[in-house]
Amino acid sequence: MASTTSASLGNLLAAGGRARKPRKQIMHPGSVGLLVGALAVIVGSMLPWVITPLGNISGTAGPGLWTLCGGFIAVAGALIPRRWVAVSHSFLAGGAVAFVAGWQLLRLVQISEATDAWGQAMPGIGLVMSLGGAVILLTTGVRLVRTRPVASP
Repeated sequence: MASTTSASLGNLLAAGGRARKPRKQIMHPGSVGLLVGALAVIVGSMLPWVITPLGNISGTAGPGLWTLCGGFIAVAGALIPRRWVAVSHSFLAGGAVAFVAGWQLLRLVQISEATDAWGQAMPGIGLVMSLGGAVILLTTGVRLVRTRPVASP
């Protein structure tokens, strides 16, 4: 015959006579946006950034390595459970990736203009994905700044 208090007594004894502490929450409201943006940046950094008739130029052959680092900074911001760390990581990573990708787009236009070879060298999917990931990271940062923090219990 089982006692009505056996379940609660068993839990108390399993914890060594102490009540369990509630687990800390790892994810915060911007984690999903940071992870999606970081994934787009990381994958885009490894794909072709420039498409030419002679072949593709990979992002890791140049400044894609910098955007790859920015993607991993965004992953760290998504996994650290502090709101302002997430905000700073989203703006730092998103701003750096947007700067590098925009600089590469302007450089591509400059080279096309100097060689009068319009349409011969075009932006690849990796450059577009990295720029899209930067936009996602920056909008996540803005959304985190505009929302009020949740009070901890």
